Amino acid sequence: MCNLFLTAGSIIFVCHFIEIHFYSGDIVANIKSAKKRAKTNAKRRMANRQVKSAIRTTAKKALAALDPANPNHANLLEIQKEFIRTVDSAAQKGVIKKETAARKKSRLALKVNKLRAQA
Repeated sequence: MCNLFLTAGSIIFVCHFIEIHFYSGDIVANIKSAKKRAKTNAKRRMANRQVKSAIRTTAKKALAALDPANPNHANLLEIQKEFIRTVDSAAQKGVIKKETAARKKSRLALKVNKLRAQA
């Protein structure tokens, strides 16, 4: 459960035991819609951070699985599918651009195919 607190000069966003402060300096929105927008922006920023973190995590798993000494090397194709699913989901949500998703998937596919050709 995430909570958002508006205080004088800052927005405090508490989510899963993480507290993040977004300072707006001395200027705090006076208009009701601007306050709502600040709150929405903070929530979206946190959601986007979680999605980007998931992309980085699955990318690290995939790159580690490319190493033949790694025990996950046998599951390389499954890990690649998981990476593709994560990247496609992020692109669909608009967190990353479609071209960026395609580039990331292509680069991993090149590495996987090169490794499989050597074997």
